[in-house]
Amino acid sequence: MKALLCTRLGTPDVLEVADLPVPRPGPGQIVVEVAYVGLNFHDTLVVAGRHVVKPDPPFSPGSEYSGVVTAVGDGVESVAVGDRVVGNEEYGCAREFLLVRADRVTVLPDGVSDKDAATVLVAYATAYHALVQRAGLRPGETLVVLGAAGGVGSAAVDVGRLLGAEVIACASSPERARAALAQGAGQTLSYGEDGIKERIKAATAGRGADVVFDPVGGDVAAAAVRATAWRGRYLVVGFASGAIPSVGLNIPMVKGASVVGVFLGEFVRRERDVHEGNLARIFAWSRNGDLSPHVHAVLPLEEGAAALTELATGQVRGKVLLRVGGRTA
Repeated sequence: MKALLCTRLGTPDVLEVADLPVPRPGPGQIVVEVAYVGLNFHDTLVVAGRHVVKPDPPFSPGSEYSGVVTAVGDGVESVAVGDRVVGNEEYGCAREFLLVRADRVTVLPDGVSDKDAATVLVAYATAYHALVQRAGLRPGETLVVLGAAGGVGSAAVDVGRLLGAEVIACASSPERARAALAQGAGQTLSYGEDGIKERIKAATAGRGADVVFDPVGGDVAAAAVRATAWRGRYLVVGFASGAIPSVGLNIPMVKGASVVGVFLGEFVRRERDVHEGNLARIFAWSRNGDLSPHVHAVLPLEEGAAALTELATGQVRGKVLLRVGGRTA
């Protein structure tokens, strides 16, 4: 089988395509013929050795996939050969056949395609977990989304709209911010302009944001924390800017606000049943046509390095997929 491999840590151009044996499942394991792999910004950090998850080379990037079960090991009863499944791992998915634990996959419902499943899995699961379990977002509250043109940011705009929030989408330029209007954002702001705190306050009639969803970090973070409302919730989702911000704790103190961490991988491991419920609602939205994810590009496995380079350099709006296998639905 073909696999996209990182044989040494660095920029995405270190990746290469190699031939590996097709795996065989052991007890409790299954083999999935991968249809699509969804790429995310954090994959570039894993390849660079700058993520909290630090695998030793060689390994494959890619943390989410869809595909078809081709083999099951002893003791597996939850899935069968021929089932269409979706799953996410910390890394390792960009290959034609994937060996995974059976209890880490979800059988896809009818009406959700392999492509759609790989498009929404990690970004939308992250956004939903952040906004529902971590922030407790309520209908009518104001949600400010930083990095709204990226994969997880655009998912947060979509999910926030469906949860009944008033969504303000922020991005690095007015053009990228305006792309969120198609997903239901009520207002857009560019944090590349001066005074983002004052502009968020102005956009909320002086109240500030009930919830800030931040996958960006960096310099804008401190201003966004200051723009939260009384009892606001500031969600720490990631650091796409490359800089981990320092925020004075006096700010959340005087606002009665909360700074809340979001880590999908650990949530899935510790609260699998809650995660499955989240996915059920996300896939129901997808099946009903309620979601509006933007797919930036669908590329073959061999172009994985180029795809991750675009993600690393901020050239992507929405989602990048690798099309891996021939059996897709």
